[in-house]
Order: sequence, then structure tokens, then C-alpha cells
Amino acid sequence: MAGAVSDQWQDDLDLILDAARQAGEIAYGFFGQSPEVWWKNEGSSPVSAADFAANDRLQSVLLKARPNYGWLSEETDDDAARLSCQTVFVIDPIDGTRAFINGEKTWCVSVAVVDRGRPVAGVLVAPALDEEFSAVAGGQAFKNGQSIVVNAEQGGQLVLAADESLVKKFEPAFRERVHRVRHVPSLAYRLAMVADGRIDGTVVKRNSHDWDLAAADLILERAGGRLTDLRREPLAYNRETVSHDVLVAGADHAVASLLPHLLDRPPG
Repeated sequence: MAGAVSDQWQDDLDLILDAARQAGEIAYGFFGQSPEVWWKNEGSSPVSAADFAANDRLQSVLLKARPNYGWLSEETDDDAARLSCQTVFVIDPIDGTRAFINGEKTWCVSVAVVDRGRPVAGVLVAPALDEEFSAVAGGQAFKNGQSIVVNAEQGGQLVLAADESLVKKFEPAFRERVHRVRHVPSLAYRLAMVADGRIDGTVVKRNSHDWDLAAADLILERAGGRLTDLRREPLAYNRETVSHDVLVAGADHAVASLLPHLLDRPPG
């Protein structure tokens, strides 16, 4: 995890952390209050009034401070102009909207700065849990101001966030090693759980998006873990296509253990 922290990216980290806290406070004001909900993507994905309110605050604060940065958010119509920008904000105003509208606390505001395809500053703010995760390129990963690292222990039980249907497909000997945790709807928060060592890894089904991943990807990387595709390649962000195929995240030992089984039977 060696490297030097750029003053520019540290300034950006300070900016996005402040903005994410503001957005989190706005979203938390809707939490448990039955906000209005709409359905998008042919009725498969919910979005609430809280998502839009948090997104508006983030857009106002961030683009006022960095008008030359591009913008990619789950709750803003995509603008191809971002592709001509070297540096882009990548936003999910509420990652885990299903949890949010169901009164579950595992949702977060996810904000990243992506430069030339890779995240260089990232924050996750989870107001209902009173948790904040952050990282900057070349620096450490933090949770509530304390540095975090992945679980580096090898052998024995492998604690995973993965669909039960996938785990059932594993070979019996490997399946016996796996302890599957309860599903967490927020993908960003699941990656944060890997980063702070609560779980060893997670499998990401195809069709995740840049806004689900970018901030948490950097936090996980700076905590000593990694998020890769099935070819062991890191993700590239701010492409024309912002969705991804099957991914695996974890401490190195977890990724190495999982990949052979996923190559044989990748999840849908």
C-alpha cells in the first residue's frame, strides 16, 4: 500500500467527505418516514424522494467547487460529455435504496473522484449506522478516523457475502469452508465490510455499475484488498458503458480461493 498522497486528491477527499455528510443528513431526514418511491428499469429498481434530494445536494456542492470535473450519478441522466473529462465525480446518492425504504440501516452515500479511469478519492457515509469510510490514492483506508485493513488470515472458514444459490454450486469440500452472511443490499457497504475485515470477500453478480463500486473499490484497495473481474483485472471507470460483468472482491487469499470456482460456474 505504498505511495504518496497527492495534495489535489486529498483536497478532493475533504470536499467529497463534506458533501457526502450533507447528503447523508438530508437522506437521513427521510429515513423511516415512508418517502415517496418510484420504480425504474422496468420496475426492477426503486428510487425514492430521498435519493433525488441527496443527489441534488451533491451535484450543487461538488460541481460548484469543481466545475471542470465530469459527472456520473445513478440519479442523473447520463451525459456523454463526461467521457471527455479526465476527472469525474461518480455518485450514488443512496446505495442500498431497497434497504433504505425497508427501514434497514445498511445504506450509504457513495462518492468517488475518478481520474483517468481509476478512483483517487472515495467516501461512504452511512448515517443510520454512524459510520464513515474514506480513502485517497496513496493513503490508508479509514473507518470513523481509524485505519482499517482486510482480514489477512488464511485457511479455515471463509466468511462471504454471496447468494445462497451460488454457494450451493461450489464443490462440497470448498462449500464446507464457506460461511455465508446475511444479504446486504448495498453493494458499496458490502465492499466496506470486506475492507474492515468483517467478512473475507464477496461475489458481485453481473450488471453492477460504476456508482455502486468506485468509492468502495478504492477503500478496499487501500485496506489491502482488491476488486477484480474474473480475469484478475482491476476495473476501469468512466467508460461509455458503466456496467460490469461478474466481479470478485476480497483479501488476496479470498480472491485466490474464489476465482477457480467462479470460472467454472459464474453467477448470473
